[in-house]
Amino acid sequence: MMSYPVIKSRSNRPYQICNCCVMDTTDEDIIFDLNGVCMRCNEYKERIEPTWNHGKGHEKELEQLTTAIKKSGEGKEYDCILGLSGGLDSSYMLHLAVKEWGLRPYVYHIDAGWNLLVAEENIQKITDKLGVELHIEKLDWEEMREMQLAWFRTGLESLDVPQDHAFIAVIDKLAGKLGIKYILNGYNIATEVYADPASWGKGGGPTGDGTYLKDVIKKYSTKPIKKYSFTNGFKHKFVVPFIHGVKTVTPLNYVSFTKKDMIDTLSREYGYVPYGQKHFEDLITKFLEGYWVPTRFGHDIRRAWLSSLVITGQMSRNDALKILEQPPLSEDESKELFTEVASKLGISEKELKEFHEMPECTEKFRSQEKIYTFGIRLYEKVGLEMRIRK
Repeated sequence: MMSYPVIKSRSNRPYQICNCCVMDTTDEDIIFDLNGVCMRCNEYKERIEPTWNHGKGHEKELEQLTTAIKKSGEGKEYDCILGLSGGLDSSYMLHLAVKEWGLRPYVYHIDAGWNLLVAEENIQKITDKLGVELHIEKLDWEEMREMQLAWFRTGLESLDVPQDHAFIAVIDKLAGKLGIKYILNGYNIATEVYADPASWGKGGGPTGDGTYLKDVIKKYSTKPIKKYSFTNGFKHKFVVPFIHGVKTVTPLNYVSFTKKDMIDTLSREYGYVPYGQKHFEDLITKFLEGYWVPTRFGHDIRRAWLSSLVITGQMSRNDALKILEQPPLSEDESKELFTEVASKLGISEKELKEFHEMPECTEKFRSQEKIYTFGIRLYEKVGLEMRIRK
C-alpha cells in the first residue's frame, strides 16, 4: 500500500547543494555565491557568529538577565514562564533555569492530543526530579481533530499549524493572566539557527496569525470551532510586550553547549530518552516531518537542522550527507504511523492516502503575512532576531 518514493525538487533549476552546509535547491529561493556557498551560510558568518561567538563571553549578559528575572518575581510564586514540550531544547532550558540559574518558572505543557508516551515520561521525570509543578493545558480533542482535518483538506504543506498556533495563543493568554514579566523561549542558535526555507511553506500564512487560521477554518472545517484559543500578530508582538510589559527572552544563546552536551546532561540527570530526530516527541509532527512532507513535497526538514549543526561546528558536512542518504523513517515505521494517524483522526487509510495524493494547494488565504515579515526584518536590523529566515 505504501512506499517511500524519492521526490525530486519542484524547481526548474539544475540541482545544486551548498558547498558549506547541506541546504540545496529543494529550496526554490536558495542563492549561491561564486564559491557555491548558500546565502544562509554567508549570513551566519556575517550577522550571527560574530556576536554570538558560540555562546562564549556572554556571562555578564546572562547574569544581568537572570537578576532582572528574579527581581521582577520578588513576592510572587513564579518569576518566569516556560513552555515544556518534552523536546530537547525546552527540557535543557528547564534544567538550566532551575539548577544553574535559580529561577522559579511557571512550567506549562500543551496537550493537543498528539503526545507520544516517551515524551510524557520524559516530561514527568524532569519535572519530578526538579520539584517543579507542571501545569497542563489540555485542548479539546474534537476541535483539534476537526482543525487538523481542515488543514489536510487544504493540500497545504504546513499541516501542524493547529497545535503550533495553540502553543503561541496559550503563551499570550498566560502572559496577560499571570502577571509574570518574562517568558523563556528555548530557541537557540546552536541547534536551529537555520529556519525552514520560506519556499517550503508556500500558500499558507504565519503560524501565529489568527486571521489565517480563521480563514482556513471558514473554508475547510465542517464544524464550528468554539473552544480553541486564537492570537494574532498585534497581540503577540505589541499587546504582550508593550501593554503587559512581558519580555520573551532566549537565554540558551548566552550559554556555550552542543546538542551532544544537551542529550548527555539530560540523560545523565533525568534518564531522558532522546527521540532520534527533532520534534519526534509528537505523533502528528513525527508523521508529517518524517513521512508526509518528504514523500509528498520532496522537502527534508533535516537539511535545516543538520545544516545548523554543520555551520556551528558540531557535525561534519560529510556526516550530515550520510544521514541524508537514508529517509527519516523506515518503510515499516512509516506504515505504522500512517495507520496510527488515520485511526486517531477517525478516517480510513484510504482517505488519508487521498489527501497525500491530492493536488498541492494553490489557494490564497487571508493573512497578516506582510506585517509579520516587516516585524522580522525590523528585529533583524536591531539585533533581536537571531535566526536565519530565508
